[in-house]
Amino acid sequence: MIRLAWVAVTKPDEVRNVQIPLNEKPLIHVVDDDASVRDALESLLDSVKLQTKAYAAAGDFLSSKLTDRPGCIVLDIRLPDMNGLQFYARLTELGVMLPVVIMTGYGNIPMTVRAMKYGAVDFLPKPFQDQDMIDAVVNAVERDLQRRAIQSKVAQVEQRYETLTRREQEVMLLVATGKLNKQIAADLGIQEITVKIHRGAAMRKMAARTFADLVRMAEILKPSQSS
Repeated sequence: MIRLAWVAVTKPDEVRNVQIPLNEKPLIHVVDDDASVRDALESLLDSVKLQTKAYAAAGDFLSSKLTDRPGCIVLDIRLPDMNGLQFYARLTELGVMLPVVIMTGYGNIPMTVRAMKYGAVDFLPKPFQDQDMIDAVVNAVERDLQRRAIQSKVAQVEQRYETLTRREQEVMLLVATGKLNKQIAADLGIQEITVKIHRGAAMRKMAARTFADLVRMAEILKPSQSS
């Protein structure tokens, strides 16, 4: 029996415009064992210029070679080979951080709630409207783009921090705590003028235009410094 009622029919002019940066080329992964549902979602997302890749089982997705592209996963909570919670466990093991939008039937609500606690960003009870699915996917992609932007910023700060000498790193982190140059000099057993020199070098190498910039960078570095 073909199930086409999962995605409600919507006229093209009823679908609101989707604002996704074109240069990012997001990819939407659709995981569902029903071919009619996969086809319907591919057609829907293609109508708003979103590229999709479909999988008939969770294992097909998990064994595929993923490209490093922004996007999200649209997942049926119950699949023949794996349920949503097992799927999340495998995603974590593989280091896959793509946001997940869950499709769920009425009887699967408790499992869906648990999946949300694991990190799913949205869920849609079946049947759902076209626009609800589009909104959920766009929000998930935007979240992934934001995560990637933050990761890029952190990586950039960490790379610059590694160009500092050990003393410059020490001075930078102490300056960011609000200590005065003379206090830092006393802590490190060096001259105050030397602290000023290291502070200037740190700001230059970190591309910090202001003291506030340097403090924000030090805040970004805190997790790696405490590990």
